[in-house]
Amino acid sequence: MKAKFIYNYLLIPFIALLLGSCSSPEVEAKFDENATDRLSGRQKELNDLLLSSSEGWKAVYYTDSTQLGGWTHLFKFLPQGNVDMASDFSDTGTYRSQYNIQTGSTVSLVFTTKNKIHLLSDAANSPTSALYAKGYLGDFQFFYYGQQKNGDIIFKTNRNGHFLRFAKATAQDWTDLPKNVPVINGLAGDATSPLFRLLQINDGTTTKDYQFDYNALARFATGSSLDPAVKESYDFAFSFNPTGAFSKLPLEVKGQKLSNFTFDPTSKSFTATGTGGVSASIKYSNTPLSLTDDYKILQVANANVVYGHDRSILTAAATNSALFLSLFKDIEASMPAGTTLLRVQPWFSTPNGSYVEYRFSNAAGVLTRVYHFFTLSVDETKKVIILTPTPKWTSGATFASALPIPAPANLKAMDDQLMNPAGLYFKRENFTVGATNTVFTFTSASSPFRMTTWAFQ
Repeated sequence: MKAKFIYNYLLIPFIALLLGSCSSPEVEAKFDENATDRLSGRQKELNDLLLSSSEGWKAVYYTDSTQLGGWTHLFKFLPQGNVDMASDFSDTGTYRSQYNIQTGSTVSLVFTTKNKIHLLSDAANSPTSALYAKGYLGDFQFFYYGQQKNGDIIFKTNRNGHFLRFAKATAQDWTDLPKNVPVINGLAGDATSPLFRLLQINDGTTTKDYQFDYNALARFATGSSLDPAVKESYDFAFSFNPTGAFSKLPLEVKGQKLSNFTFDPTSKSFTATGTGGVSASIKYSNTPLSLTDDYKILQVANANVVYGHDRSILTAAATNSALFLSLFKDIEASMPAGTTLLRVQPWFSTPNGSYVEYRFSNAAGVLTRVYHFFTLSVDETKKVIILTPTPKWTSGATFASALPIPAPANLKAMDDQLMNPAGLYFKRENFTVGATNTVFTFTSASSPFRMTTWAFQ
């Protein structure tokens, strides 16, 4: 058959099909329905859906899993545009606010009065320096995309176009939400938690160690190899549940993707288990994962060097431990009103000996300095410095005018950490804080104490 006749042969039934389709009452009805009516129908459809679940809806909201974790939210939609909401962002209490189903180019769910969801969209609430003035990149307006066969409602976020899924919540979900908190705190740690974290990955035959750096505000972590020759690293974007943590960015080991980390409240560890011996564990450690020889610069005879924690800027450094900051605040709270602790700074091998200086300023701006003398020794095996205290304490406006004083009771807790017989790790950091001075940290070998200092030479 020639091509011309083949074309005519195929064209006739296609035209008939087209004419038949256009005459369908269903199609005619859809074309008759204007855009306003269609949006109004979708508006009612979404509102009916939201009200249809007796226990509301559950969403684990990842605003940007390349740099942030996820937050669990529960919503119970009520008549008259009210909604009860809870989340594990901070406290897990339930709060009532209002919502609206709005129409524009499409239909969207908008939380119109402030509630827990707005904490993720507040530009003044930033979890990292990279997100300064951007907050958590969250939204309170979500474009409606429809309902899946399993009953989930699909939305798209207004701010960055990410999909967000609402699943039907259960009464157990509301009961379980507060149980996320001990797990969240278990990964974040507290003032008593060891300062160092280790990620151990077992591929079934070999275990490798990685430094685990976690930002509790962002719920985001990085595992970096402790072997300088190995450049591989892993990112984790965590959300939480009553038994552990889930990373939206899975850890792939021997072709297995590990995402669910079970929390052990006794050891404070998190473990994801695969098959064939494959596993990954996040653990605390009292010992730095890599030791340095930086302490040797303090052994130089007549070094005459000083490393100071300056209150004006360094108190905000992320490398300060919660224990150090709490002791710092306790000292200030014990002083007369208007007195601030300006500096805590160890001096090494000066012509007048070695000592820790505590520098204060009163409400009138008058300076007072308190000095506690020590002798320096080093444990070469553990790579720690040991500041052995002497009974000598002095105080005055300057070092030269200082006179002997009894040991001040309000400085004892801080002083005991600096002069702990277990010693201190002394490390040069690879960042600066607010100035060009080199940053060094003093970290206890036996407690979660770490002080950030500038080198003043």
